Amino acid sequence: MPELRRDPVIGRWVIIATERAKRPSDFKIEADEPSLKPCPYCEGNESQTPPEVMALRKPGTKPNGPGWDVRIVPSISGFLKPKGDLDRHGKGLYDLMNGIGTHEMVIMTPKHTGNIHDIDEAQIGKVIEAVIKRISQLRQDERLKYVLMFANHGKIAGGGNTGHLHIQLIATPVTPKRVKEELTGSKRYFDYRDRCVICDMIKQELKEDKRVICKEGGLIAITPFCSRFPFETWIMPLKHSCDFDKTPGLNIKDFGRIYKGLFSKMNKVLGNFPFNVILHTAPFRRSHKKNYWETIEQDFHWHIEIMPRLTQVAGFEWGSGFYINPMPPEDACKALKEVK
Repeated sequence: MPELRRDPVIGRWVIIATERAKRPSDFKIEADEPSLKPCPYCEGNESQTPPEVMALRKPGTKPNGPGWDVRIVPSISGFLKPKGDLDRHGKGLYDLMNGIGTHEMVIMTPKHTGNIHDIDEAQIGKVIEAVIKRISQLRQDERLKYVLMFANHGKIAGGGNTGHLHIQLIATPVTPKRVKEELTGSKRYFDYRDRCVICDMIKQELKEDKRVICKEGGLIAITPFCSRFPFETWIMPLKHSCDFDKTPGLNIKDFGRIYKGLFSKMNKVLGNFPFNVILHTAPFRRSHKKNYWETIEQDFHWHIEIMPRLTQVAGFEWGSGFYINPMPPEDACKALKEVK
């Protein structure tokens, strides 16, 4: 019998199609990502990208040259532009503003590789260190309200053609609708129970121990109860925090271990699979308007969503807002935990 499961944060329903349930081996879809040669992201090819906005470098090395560990550069085909005024205005019933923001590429390693499991935990930690520093810098721009960190791997997931590991940062002058839905749902739960919904979720998952893949220091990884996709995985801090770049006591070594461990497990089960990774953190808070995210420090909990692209989103999903998942998250968790 299929199950309807309701997401406790935003109220979205998911169909767990148990009668269509598949074995993990049935989901092996290769990412098949082409590569460009020479690769503009490789060390030594710095002149092929726009000038870097930030980098973690070895002592004595100069900007826009070799000697870096992580490098952040503007996207060549950025969706938004960093210079100018917002110029918010109306046109009849429509609202408009200039496309102000930033679109940047975080190059995760100087060496050419397209797979996360090919780099070590320490390097992943350096990437997180660079992302945290860059978000903190973008926070100072009064025009910006939100920074979305995301990664696309494989053509199905919208990945590019460089074949070189990178993630993207897009800073926007508005808070994205998807994030607002989580903010609203988290506040609604908090107003009713005086507790954070994701903190409660973590407590229940630890108690039931059916969907907890692993813990590393202050971080936990689970296959959510209302998983939209087979092997969907969330990483969350065990200690409550709404801002990714301000998480108290966040140990980037723990992050490197849990991230590396998860993708190594997924690779063994699914092969070189296509995926998206998305960070949902709190928006920048500068407004002094009444009731403007007044309890956000207590009610919102940042999390990273890893979404393998193993099934297609079709007409029913687009038209209804439902998702159909043929792999119960309990089965996905069991398959991943069995990987040593």
